[in-house]
Amino acid sequence: MVSALGRFLRTTAFRLTLVYLVVFSIVTVFLIGYVTRTTNELLTRQLREAIDQEVAELDEQYQAGGLRRLLTAIDQKSRAPGAGLYLLADFSGNPVVGNIADIPPAILDDAAETAHPIRYARFDGDRKQNHVALVRVLQFDGGFRALVGRDIGERDRFRDLFGRSFRVVMGVMVVLALVTWWFVSRRVLRRIDQVTATSARIVAGDLTDRLPVTGSGDEFDRLALAVNDMLGRIDDLMKGLKEVSDNIAHDLKTPLTRMRNRVDEALGGEPDPARYRSALEATIEESDALIRTFNALLMIARVESGGQPAETATVDLAGIAREVAEFYEPVAEEDGVRIEVDADLAAPVLGSRELIAQALGNLIDNALKYGRVEGRAAVIRVAVARDGASVVATVADNGTGVAEGERERVLSRFVRLEASRSKPGSGLGLSLVAAVMRHHRGSMVLGDAGPGLKVDLHFPAVEGPISNKG
Repeated sequence: MVSALGRFLRTTAFRLTLVYLVVFSIVTVFLIGYVTRTTNELLTRQLREAIDQEVAELDEQYQAGGLRRLLTAIDQKSRAPGAGLYLLADFSGNPVVGNIADIPPAILDDAAETAHPIRYARFDGDRKQNHVALVRVLQFDGGFRALVGRDIGERDRFRDLFGRSFRVVMGVMVVLALVTWWFVSRRVLRRIDQVTATSARIVAGDLTDRLPVTGSGDEFDRLALAVNDMLGRIDDLMKGLKEVSDNIAHDLKTPLTRMRNRVDEALGGEPDPARYRSALEATIEESDALIRTFNALLMIARVESGGQPAETATVDLAGIAREVAEFYEPVAEEDGVRIEVDADLAAPVLGSRELIAQALGNLIDNALKYGRVEGRAAVIRVAVARDGASVVATVADNGTGVAEGERERVLSRFVRLEASRSKPGSGLGLSLVAAVMRHHRGSMVLGDAGPGLKVDLHFPAVEGPISNKG
C-alpha cells in the first residue's frame, strides 16, 4: 500500500495536477483579492463623495434659510424611499428630526471633515440590531449638529459575495484538477506505459516489435512513428550485418584458405624456385584483392560517417563522366566493349570530384564485368543530362540486367547475384556508389535498360562557376 502510494506520488500525472492546482490557486487568490479590494475602495470612495455632497447641500440650506429650513430639508430627506442616514440634534444631543434611533453620543462631537464608520440603530428596523455606516457631522450655531451618513451593509454584502465566489471557484478548481489527473493518468500515462512495455520487449531482443500508434496525430503518435522508423532502420541494419557476416565468411575466408593451402603446397614438395615464384605471385594477387575489398569497406565507412576528407566544391559532372569513361576505354577495348559517352553540356553539382569519379568508375567496372552477353556486342552508355532541379548521370549496359525484385538487395554490402562467385569482385561496388549518393544528398535508381541494367545517379543541381578543386 505504501509503495503503491509512493509510485502514485512520483507519477507525472500527480505532479502536473499538483502544479496546476497550486498555480491556479495562487492566481485565483490574487485575482479575487485584488478585485475585492479595488471594488471595496471604489464603493467607499463613492459613499464618501455622496456624504460630502449631502453635507454641502445641508450647509447651503442652512445658509439660505437658517435652522428652520435646515430642519425641513433633513426631515424631507429622511422620509424619502431608500434614504441615507440623517439626524439633527440639539446642543444636549437630543434628536430633533431624522431616521436614526440610536448612536453613540460621542459621535456628535466629532466634526471631522472625512466620513468615518459608526454603529447605529434605525427607526424602521430592529433597534437591537446594530448597523454600520459611514457618517459625517456638521455643526451649526446654538450647538445644533447635523449627521449625514450612508449604510455600508451593501458593501459588506458585496465583499461576502466575493468570498463565496472564491470558495466556489476553489471547489471548481479542485474538481478540474481531479479531472485533469484522471485524463493524464488514463490517457497520457497509459501511452507512456505502452512505450515502456514495448521498449522492454525490444531491449529483450524482439526488434520486430513497434510502438503503438493510435492515429490521432498527437505528440505521442509522432514520437512513436519516429521511433518505429528508427527501429525499422536498426532491424534492417541488423539483417544487413548478418548478411554481411555470412558473405564475409565466404568472400574473405575462402581466399585466405586458398592462400594458406597454396603456400602449404609450395612448401610441401621438392624445392623449386619456379613453383615458389608462382605461389608467391598468386598469393600477392589474392592479397591485392583482399586489400581492395578492405579499402572499399573503409571508404564506405568514411563516407557514411561523414569523415571522408575529400574537398567539396562546385564540379562539372559531365566533365568527370568524360574523364572516367576515357580512363576505362583501353580496358573496354581489350574486352571488346564499346563505351559511348553523351555528356557535352556542363552540369555543375556540389560535391567531391574524387568520390563522384569513384562512383562512376564502380558503375563502369560493374558494367564491364557483368554487362556482357554471349553473341551480343557489348555497349556501355555513359550520359549526363539536366532533369528539372537535378543533374542525372546514367551508366547503362546491354547485358542481362538485374531483376526488379533484386534491385534493392543488390545495394547491400557483399551481395552478389552471381551464385558461383566465379567472377572477380567483392560485392561492394554498388554499396559504395549508394554511400556516395547519400553523402551528396542525392539518390541512386536502378532500372531496366531494355536490355541490360541502367543506373541513374541524381545530384541536386547548383548554379555558379565550376571549380577546378574538389
